[in-house]
Amino acid sequence: MDKLSDDDLALLLLIRFFELKLLSLFERGELNGTTHTCLGQEYVPVALRTLLRESDWIFSNHRGHGHYLARFEDPEGLLAEIMGRKGAICDGVGGSQHLKRDRYLSTGVQGQSLPVAAGVALRLKRHEPGALACVYIGDGTWGEGAVYEALNLAQLWRLPLLVVVEHNGIAQSTPTGLQMAGTVEGRALAFGVAHHRVDIAEIHEIRAQLAPLVDRARTESLPLIVEFATHRLGPHSKGDDTRPPDFPRFDWYAAYQAAHPVQSAGIEAEARTRIDRIAAEVAARPPSVWTPA
Repeated sequence: MDKLSDDDLALLLLIRFFELKLLSLFERGELNGTTHTCLGQEYVPVALRTLLRESDWIFSNHRGHGHYLARFEDPEGLLAEIMGRKGAICDGVGGSQHLKRDRYLSTGVQGQSLPVAAGVALRLKRHEPGALACVYIGDGTWGEGAVYEALNLAQLWRLPLLVVVEHNGIAQSTPTGLQMAGTVEGRALAFGVAHHRVDIAEIHEIRAQLAPLVDRARTESLPLIVEFATHRLGPHSKGDDTRPPDFPRFDWYAAYQAAHPVQSAGIEAEARTRIDRIAAEVAARPPSVWTPA
């Protein structure tokens, strides 16, 4: 794999060790509820980070910690939200899945965010030309009718809408081939929406491929679907992993470590230390208090 900048690798490993820390805290009984990690998929939002602007809206989903950290690089606020501690992004009432900060919104309701993102894209087209709405969905989300209603309007109204599909081959516990007929590309083409598939994890190459496509979506106000063929390393949630042992689990970081061991080791140590420190500091905070507006 091509060598990354220290900044990109540091962000990738910040997300990786944040997610691992969450699983560890759950195992020790220090967290309640549920959480869905993006282990193995960290490179998707990091690759998109430089292609998105502060004026863009981002709509995330249940597996959205990496999306949030790539946007704000705020592990302290996110962990405080998940642990219900002072300094939480949403005073601890949103938890792992439901966040609102500036132009970032996440929800655990599959497909719900796409029509909302289309509505925001319509407003951006009218009032903030050049800005776009970016919405992350998974392969399982294509079973929701709201997805098709939103794509239909996005194409008819020429909306600046970037749909990022993190296609990891399984929807909770159901392999894609058992729950989705056809392909993401075929469904995009049925609406006349541009589609691009990414089959690599090299961040520089991903950005090179996507930069002109995202720019066209902005300047010409057009929807674009980018489908990442990616891999989820961890379970659906904390421990509900029903995949067979031979289910594909490619880890971009294992490949990167082998290619660049010295850089990887140094930045990994820094990321581990940082997350350990943050977890200890946040756990020592008093509980968050929600004050209704």
